[in-house]
Amino acid sequence: MCGRFLQTADPADYAAFLHARTVVAEPLAPSWNVAPTNEVYTAAVHAGERLLGTMRWGLVPPWSRDGRPGPINARSETAATRPMFRDLFRSRRCLVPADGFYEWERRDGRSVPYWIRRADGYPLAIAGLWSTWRDPDTGAAKRTCVLLTRPAAGPVARIHDRMPVVLHPEAWSRWLDPEVRDPGEVAASMQTIEPAELLVPTEIVPLVNSVRNNGPELLAAAHPPT
Repeated sequence: MCGRFLQTADPADYAAFLHARTVVAEPLAPSWNVAPTNEVYTAAVHAGERLLGTMRWGLVPPWSRDGRPGPINARSETAATRPMFRDLFRSRRCLVPADGFYEWERRDGRSVPYWIRRADGYPLAIAGLWSTWRDPDTGAAKRTCVLLTRPAAGPVARIHDRMPVVLHPEAWSRWLDPEVRDPGEVAASMQTIEPAELLVPTEIVPLVNSVRNNGPELLAAAHPPT
């Protein structure tokens, strides 16, 4: 976790939700099956202003030679100390809006997909880290991101052992502030999370298992109510 999620709204809607200014040149196509290496909407502070732009999901550290995407997730428990993430944890933090995420339960030797979302229909604000990599040949800059995860709780815990860190709005300003650099203070802001009990898992049809499938039909319940 988290290996797939949804971003289906307009960037203006995500910007309003996250109290950010939109700086997206070309809106991304709505996606019901966001996968690693896809471009995603993210909010971060640049030059003192909270901006909503796009980054590629799959972290490329600045020292990478070839720019290949790396990890898509980072454990919140160790992000402050792992060499790949510790500098980003101190000063390059972001929020990734999502209309829910997918997780798979192992059952009878097969993987059963679930769509996990907020019960009230609002997006999730997932804590992330971001980095800038520059192509050594062209000098072109590429921004990439990684999502933070934590031990699963609430209804998600019966499906999988990990879940994304979904921050409460009270934590957003502190989390995004690049001037907050003390690892202990950053970690403390990450503890202000949305209650896991707000999340609702729905078992869905297995269309989501393939990244080639992308549309609202992926959310069809596997066992619709009669």
